[in-house]
Amino acid sequence: MGKETEKIISVERVEDLISIFGSFDENMKRIEEDLSVRIVNRGNELKISGAEEAVDKAARAVEGLLSLSAKGETIDEQTVRYLITLVKEGQDDQVLQMAKDVVCITAKGKPIKAKTVGQQNYMKAIEKNTITLGVGPAGTGKTYLAVAAAVAAFRQRTVNRIILTRPAVEAGERLGFLPGDLQNKVDPYLRPLYDALYDMLGAETFQKYQERGSIEVAPLAYMRGRTLDDSFIILDEAQNTTREQMKMFLTRLGFGSKIVITGDVTQIDLPGDKVSGLKDAVRVLEDVKDIAICKLTSADVVRHALVQEIINAYERAAKKADVKKPSTRPSGRFQRKKI
Repeated sequence: MGKETEKIISVERVEDLISIFGSFDENMKRIEEDLSVRIVNRGNELKISGAEEAVDKAARAVEGLLSLSAKGETIDEQTVRYLITLVKEGQDDQVLQMAKDVVCITAKGKPIKAKTVGQQNYMKAIEKNTITLGVGPAGTGKTYLAVAAAVAAFRQRTVNRIILTRPAVEAGERLGFLPGDLQNKVDPYLRPLYDALYDMLGAETFQKYQERGSIEVAPLAYMRGRTLDDSFIILDEAQNTTREQMKMFLTRLGFGSKIVITGDVTQIDLPGDKVSGLKDAVRVLEDVKDIAICKLTSADVVRHALVQEIINAYERAAKKADVKKPSTRPSGRFQRKKI
């Protein structure tokens, strides 16, 4: 165990102190628990005590939170969790990247921002490149941020249309048993995209734009044979496309358009003999100019803390399974004899 020490941090504004402590001091308790330190508040000062290295990390975490608070950022449980991760990895110099521009304002006036460095890099890639592939686990904001970027581009009139699409792979033969016409049948598979658009635009505005044809939410099969000019096109759940579908989709790109492709290669629902179009595209397009491949990780998860733990647990289990996997090569005594 390291040498015991303590550090005093002075806080100029009481508002910042209230902001970083959180309700029932939950933020400071998390820092204490995760970094094994004690934090005591005395007036406008915070005293951090514990092992030297732990105190240093805790001080950097607290100073990071104060910097974000001073810039008007809301300090929530996810922000604290992510900041502790950055400090542990020695990347806390990137903390101010978390206080960046608003991507989009929702219908209820809530600002949408990238919350992690990985998400920041994803948004920069979308801004700079014609095609961006966002690959990562559930809860990393791949689809939601892409929709926010699409709505922002539409509001700024840099595109005339927003087109959102997904492969309806899970449907298969069951699609025929669902009630209603074809649109009614595929709508359940497009629901997450509708939800994100309702959030950004409000149901009435979304309906109005959809009736005008300015916003289209459709299954991937509807894209065949089209050229999409002046559009912001998002392909969601791309891990469930085949190689042929992905190529078909990518070649829909028209002038003045932008494409964002999102997916999670650990959640492929394709039959075993089919290669995921997303996996294939990441490999094939790696060195193509004006195409960015952004890989988000469990550190970028902005859902409940447990989602991050679940993803990490599955990753560990997958690695163990790979190690234990027996060789498929036949042993010598079962090899066919040459005649």
